[in-house]
Amino acid sequence: MVSINEAEEMLNELVCDLPQGIFDSLSGGINLLEDYKLSPHAKKNNLYILGEYKTGRSLGRYIVIYYGSLVRVYGHLGEKAFKNRLKKVLHHELTHHLEALAGEKDLEIDDARQIQAYLKKHED
Repeated sequence: MVSINEAEEMLNELVCDLPQGIFDSLSGGINLLEDYKLSPHAKKNNLYILGEYKTGRSLGRYIVIYYGSLVRVYGHLGEKAFKNRLKKVLHHELTHHLEALAGEKDLEIDDARQIQAYLKKHED
């Protein structure tokens, strides 16, 4: 299993590989938290939030990535595969950031569709 320190190193490498302009207006940065977070839509405790794009008065725009959620979903993966999943989460949340700056909501709409598909699949 990838430790939180290893995940933080991976995340730093992934961030350094991206054009720095992507991070404009991301005043609160990218935060890797040890916590896990269940989706409020989770049925049978099986839907985790891996990352979130947030805005707030004190931190401004920022990204949270939940190491605990990643481990619960992808902890069985090797280092390279785990890093690829981490990269997907980072890119997903950065897309939310860029879309928010542009006044777009395409990814937000797609996320809502995926939640609806999940809920339909888990109807009682």
